[in-house]
Amino acid sequence: MKLFAAAVAALLALPALAADRAYSTPQWLFALRAESQTLARLTPVGDPAFDFVPGARAAERSGDGFAHVGDLNLRLRVGDGAWRAFSSSPARRPVRVLPAAGALAAADISASLGADLPLTVERRWLSDKGALVLRFTLINRAAQSVEIGGLGMPMVFDNIITDRSLEQAHASASFADPYIGRDAGYVQVTRLNGQGPALLVLPDGRTPLEAWRPIDDGSRRAQTAEGFYDWTVASKAYAETDWKQAGEQWNQPTSLTLAPGERREIGVRLVTAPSIRAIEQTLIQRQRPVAVGVPGYVVPTDLEATLFLHASQKVSAIASEPAGALRVTPVAAPASAAARGWQRYAVQAQGWGPARLSITYADSSVQTISYFITKPLEQAVGDLGRFATTRQWFDDNNDPFKRAPAILTYDNDAQRIVTDDTRVWISGMSDEGGAGSWVAAIMKQLDNPDAAEVAKLERLINETVVGKLQVADGPHAGAVRKSLFYYDPQAFPGYYDPQQDWKTWTSWKKKDADDLGRAYNYPHVAIGHWVLYRLARNHTGLVTTHDWRWYLQRAYQTTVAMMRDAPEYAQFGLMEGDVFVDILKDLQREGLQAEAANMETLMKRRADHWRTLTYPFGSEMAWDSTGQAEVYAWMRHFGYQKQADITREVILGYDPTMPSWGYNGNARRYWDFLYGGKTKRIERQIHHYGSTLNAVPLFSAFRANPSDLHLLRIAYGGLLGGITNIDQQGFASAAFHAWPDMMRWDAYSGDYGMGFYGHAYASATYVVNDPTFGWLAFGANLRDDNGKLHITPKDSARTRLFYAPNQTWITLEAGKIAGADIDQRSGAITLRLAPRTPNTPSARVIVERDGARSEHSVTLGDTPTTWTR
Repeated sequence: MKLFAAAVAALLALPALAADRAYSTPQWLFALRAESQTLARLTPVGDPAFDFVPGARAAERSGDGFAHVGDLNLRLRVGDGAWRAFSSSPARRPVRVLPAAGALAAADISASLGADLPLTVERRWLSDKGALVLRFTLINRAAQSVEIGGLGMPMVFDNIITDRSLEQAHASASFADPYIGRDAGYVQVTRLNGQGPALLVLPDGRTPLEAWRPIDDGSRRAQTAEGFYDWTVASKAYAETDWKQAGEQWNQPTSLTLAPGERREIGVRLVTAPSIRAIEQTLIQRQRPVAVGVPGYVVPTDLEATLFLHASQKVSAIASEPAGALRVTPVAAPASAAARGWQRYAVQAQGWGPARLSITYADSSVQTISYFITKPLEQAVGDLGRFATTRQWFDDNNDPFKRAPAILTYDNDAQRIVTDDTRVWISGMSDEGGAGSWVAAIMKQLDNPDAAEVAKLERLINETVVGKLQVADGPHAGAVRKSLFYYDPQAFPGYYDPQQDWKTWTSWKKKDADDLGRAYNYPHVAIGHWVLYRLARNHTGLVTTHDWRWYLQRAYQTTVAMMRDAPEYAQFGLMEGDVFVDILKDLQREGLQAEAANMETLMKRRADHWRTLTYPFGSEMAWDSTGQAEVYAWMRHFGYQKQADITREVILGYDPTMPSWGYNGNARRYWDFLYGGKTKRIERQIHHYGSTLNAVPLFSAFRANPSDLHLLRIAYGGLLGGITNIDQQGFASAAFHAWPDMMRWDAYSGDYGMGFYGHAYASATYVVNDPTFGWLAFGANLRDDNGKLHITPKDSARTRLFYAPNQTWITLEAGKIAGADIDQRSGAITLRLAPRTPNTPSARVIVERDGARSEHSVTLGDTPTTWTR
């Protein structure tokens, strides 16, 4: 009672418009605006200082043109007429208050929707079974049938970071993620700090989440504000107009028709989950269908995937679209899973591209799950390597900017290399948008080296990076320029496309392009040297220009130069910055003690700074989702576990697990199409490079605590999500455009390479014995043979294996794992190593367990070689 009284007092103390009226339910304290009865505050009883909606911005978001929870957007037509739009937010009129009749508040909102609306629309706020319910009743008062082809409820939650510090944003802001799964759909709203409670928006009655439509609102989109979306119940009208040039939608667009006098209710229920990890259990408690895919919802055609379903209704049918793309077979669930109500299905994929699984339940409700089918991962990665080193290979010796040889950004629409974008870094081999393609190509070699590709990449590093992009010698040796391409129409009068705008800040002059102060550029170059070091050290005859020591020294030099010449941005966590941890460990292992000691001192200076911060991962941006990986790695390295834990939980705040290839493990990003894409706009990006980069620390955290399956599921979602960017020819897109007017991959390769770095760096097979789901393999096919596990890796690297029951982490720096046999009783692991190749006569095996590390050299034969640990 004291807590509730304190919560009420806190709600009343929040900034508010004078006419707001306060209400309470067992889970919520909330307020409605008197003039519109839209949601003004939404505060969980257990945390009265927090508001899920932008109530703190009430003054600036008042009046016409600002959408709120409780508004409604419609597109409809009478007979065969044209679609007409109606919305309650652009020009508000006073609502007509209705008798509550058991509701907390009720009103007729038809006047705000427009004078010509052929419907009566009533809205009610109710408290029901612990949920706050928002329910609309649509009544056809016309003499003809009305077809509603657009029906959306704005989901306006406080994702506005503008004018907030990093600390304020993490304390006050939230992100909303949709499971666009029709009748099983929901929206989860998670706090930036990763703490509970989380908000779940669930269907009330039959209210499918058919689409997730961005809405125009008076709060402008920016890097600090993603914007708001409609829970879209019907989308046929949009599909026939605004979206007619788009790719396939997440669900088949539908409409609903009201006969004269007919009514239809739709709505949502707002409930809390005590934590992010408890979201699925809360859904089960609310009798909502829950799906758990292993390893997720990206399925290579050679992988045997698994789907677990939990629902209060029996499954009556499962259908695949396209037909035959997904073959789903019921199989016996482990007793532990069956006892908890789970059903298990084997999933086998064929073909390529998006596929939709529709699950019909006994009550005729339909759940959809969005899958993506890809080639076997070794083939997909091989395609990327070939495409980058052929179609994207730039070897024009007459290039005025001296970029040859290089791998440059590619425009897949135009089928050409991008040599002159006004965002000069895109054509300049540096920054994320310009370095992405060559970083992807060289990271592909880490576990899947190809001699011809390595030869080209060695040229790229030694002829173009060193001495052009990177200062070769002198007081700034090792420093990295911002771009090799720049804008100088006097020096190169005929080079620049006159149809483009070269007058903005993005068209750097040579002085700006030569700047050495952007620390974000240094990991890209360090990766190039580090991969060539690893190839020269662990293989025979692949790297020929310099020996391994030269490349490792260059990687070290790049690190030192970053701290010397780019200290302003080096204070932040950097994309791919966890490569510096590996460079340090390799220096130590190779006995380069002076270099290792100096590098560790430099890195500890950064880590000690981060240790003083409440949220130790700032950025050049107001808020970012890509520096956390490096921060987590250094916090773990230096034993700063508290800061590592904070970083891990924050990642969970913007990186969900959901039954959709697009959103599962999809780290939030919505502004980088402006800097690395062809279609430039603020838009939620699907599997931008943040997905795989954030997978890296989650994998590390799982290996430290293998009882937390939530971490592994998100990590694997991001790891495989990054593969969907690679098309059937090997072109790798910067990201997928999630807005329903596009629903396709961006045409630029852009900054994809940062994501592929994360994939190649972390790709592994994980074997887990979960208390509920039993034996699971992420990245492999698994067979349990009377206490013996037979593992056939299908991940793209096949060089890393984690056996969770005894926390054994096996990595191969040379050689491949063809298979593994594991004795469940003794924990003994027998590896079947792939036959030797001309460049890899021996395998280098590293085993880590119980804090101990051992290295082994295994001579390979012409047939698989057996090695037991």
